[in-house]
Amino acid sequence: MMIETQNLCKTFRDFWRRPVVEAVKRLTLSVDHGEVFGLLGPNGSGKSTTLKMLLGLLHPTSGSIRVFGKNPQDVTVKSRIGYLPEVSHLHEFLTPRETLMYYASLFGLPRKAAVRRTNELLEMVGLTHAADRAVGRFSKGMARRVGLAQALINAPELLILDEPTSGLDPIGCREVKDLILQLTQNGVTVLMTSHLLADVEDVCARVAIMDKGALCAHGQIRDLLRNPDVIRFSVQGLSGDDATAVRTIIEKHVGYPVQQDYPEMSLEAYFLNVVNRDASQKAFDVAPFLREQ
Repeated sequence: MMIETQNLCKTFRDFWRRPVVEAVKRLTLSVDHGEVFGLLGPNGSGKSTTLKMLLGLLHPTSGSIRVFGKNPQDVTVKSRIGYLPEVSHLHEFLTPRETLMYYASLFGLPRKAAVRRTNELLEMVGLTHAADRAVGRFSKGMARRVGLAQALINAPELLILDEPTSGLDPIGCREVKDLILQLTQNGVTVLMTSHLLADVEDVCARVAIMDKGALCAHGQIRDLLRNPDVIRFSVQGLSGDDATAVRTIIEKHVGYPVQQDYPEMSLEAYFLNVVNRDASQKAFDVAPFLREQ
């Protein structure tokens, strides 16, 4: 397992050590190698506190937490993690190129490797044209792309993404989701949070839902969303009359009315078709962004 918590708790206290907020309550979950895991919940549910404990930025009050089988406070663990916070606090006077070179130096990358990786990441996130402009003048979406590139600078084995598509247009969202899937197909584990549940459905195999610090539900998305009382048949090429005849036969067999409708594409797919940008077909070369074994 890449991540494992057992009865994880975090209580915030005031100056006199009195408990103020029990942000996380006995959280037990695990994230397997190479999967995309979604951590969901409303604001104040404990998601960000959990992520900070996984990153070693907060100490748990009780319970255990292991990342790569080690304490997340271990520096060797931190070097194998990429992190995109919900808000990218970038140095406004630096350019994207300078920002990535700066973070590469923090990870100890040789200059030649840092330059190559910076150029590759700038191309991947579509910022080559703005590589030498100060990020302080960037839109939220462009700043988000810089943040995503920064999260990949160290070729992480575990990628933690807090609202990764926040501020991006539909095309940018699709590109980020495709990138996440490509990374996991090459062995990178992704833990992500998002309030855009459609994005979660597109990329996550498993999810955990938190509320008021507690784990409310978790499991495979297809199992959680399945309605066992309804079976839908999809038949291509039927005329309206043929569909009515088939529906009549089924109604006679089951003894009650059967609903007939037409399958719909998602609004995202329709938008991409309208603007003639089938982003789902874009192939990413993720090899430069993977850690060498």
